[in-house]
Amino acid sequence: MTSRLVALCIDAKDPARLARFWAGVLDREMTDEGDGPGILSPDDTGSRIRFLPTDAPKTDANQMHVDLTSVSLEDQQRTVVRLLDLGGRHLDIGQGPDAAHVVLADPEGNEFCVIEPGNRFLAGCGSVGALSSDGSQEVGYFWSAALGWPLVWDQDGETAIQSPPGGSKITWGGPPVRPRSGRNRLRFDLAPIEGGDLQQEVDRLIGLGATRIGDSSGEGRLTMADPDGNEFDVLTTS
Repeated sequence: MTSRLVALCIDAKDPARLARFWAGVLDREMTDEGDGPGILSPDDTGSRIRFLPTDAPKTDANQMHVDLTSVSLEDQQRTVVRLLDLGGRHLDIGQGPDAAHVVLADPEGNEFCVIEPGNRFLAGCGSVGALSSDGSQEVGYFWSAALGWPLVWDQDGETAIQSPPGGSKITWGGPPVRPRSGRNRLRFDLAPIEGGDLQQEVDRLIGLGATRIGDSSGEGRLTMADPDGNEFDVLTTS
C-alpha cells in the first residue's frame, strides 16, 4: 500500500491573496477547500494546492520552492513580466548576474524560479517543472517509497521522484542540508489510497523512517515528519 499526494499546503498570512496570485501564475481557477482557498494542481497527479492561515512570520528560505518552466527566452521573459504584474518581485539569493534562471518571490516572500529554456531535466514536466527541495538522499528514498513514485534521479546525494503518469518532479539537493528553523511553510497532505487502512499506512510510513509528532484527529489530520524532520499531514477523514 502507498499514500497518495492530496495537496501541497502553503501557510499564508493572507490565504485568499496568495491563492489569487498562484491561480494567476498557473492559470487555474480558485477552489474552496473548506479550511481555506485552493487551486487545482497543474499536472496529472490529481492533487491540489491549499493555502492555510498562519500568524507565524517567514524568517528563512523555504525548504521547498517551485520551479516554473519556459520554452524560449522570450517565453521566460514574458513569464517574468507577467508574474511581476501579478504581485511577484525579484529576489537576490546570491544567484549572480549570469544565472540563466530568474529567482522571484510571491507576495508573501516565498521563493520560486522561472527556469531557462532547454533544461533537459525538466523537459515534459509541464508548467511546474519541479518542487525543488533542500534534503538528504535518505529523504528522497523515503518519499519515493511513501508515494510509490519511482526515482528518476539518484546521483551524488541528489534525488528526484516523479509520478508514473508524469507531471512535476520532486527533487532533493543532497548535502549539505540547511538546519531547520521552525515549521515548514510548504508541506504535503497525504491520505491512504482508496480503500486503504489508515493505521496500517501510518505504521508503514513509520517503518520507512517517519515519526509521529502530533495528533490532530479532531481536525481530520495526523501530523508526521519525514526522516529530515519535515512535517507532513496524513488526512484521517476524506
